[in-house]
Amino acid sequence: MTLTRCFCDFLRRFRDNEDGVVTVEFVIVFPVFMTFFLMTYESGMISLRHFALERAVDVAVRDVRIGAIANPTRNNLRARICAAAQLLPDCENQLQLEMIRRDPRNWVDVPGQVQCIDRGASVQPVVTFTNGGNNELIFLRACIRLDPVLPTSLLGRTIVEANTSSAAGGSYALVATTAFVVEPFRNTP
Repeated sequence: MTLTRCFCDFLRRFRDNEDGVVTVEFVIVFPVFMTFFLMTYESGMISLRHFALERAVDVAVRDVRIGAIANPTRNNLRARICAAAQLLPDCENQLQLEMIRRDPRNWVDVPGQVQCIDRGASVQPVVTFTNGGNNELIFLRACIRLDPVLPTSLLGRTIVEANTSSAAGGSYALVATTAFVVEPFRNTP
């Protein structure tokens, strides 16, 4: 009987002991709050990077439109966008530009397929890049591939798992689009 009594006393003391109650609550609640924090941080970085890309494209287009960049090439337009968007890592290598000329009087839709960098290919596909002359409507689309800041967080892991194709390579794409008319003072070649 003494063994049973000792065991019952032990269980009663264990049940009545309140030491560590806060620790148990912390262990249950902390991972949930940390997950929300990391997802908020990741989505904030995605939004901040998208804002930086949109602003940089607007700055570069303004320079093209007013003639500060006289004859924009893919490389000098990419360099201008990347200089304006300093939050975008490896911008020069991950940014794909598509410049398409359109006639507003005889409209043809711009292709819906966005051309981004293909991380799985050693040679990138040819993308339309045609400069416009005076008073021509130009459609510019910029696409950049970025890796998640926290690839092991819930949102970062979801992005990586959703983009398992060799083209994406575990990244996500941010796209900025704009349309502008080339000012009439520009000298056409």
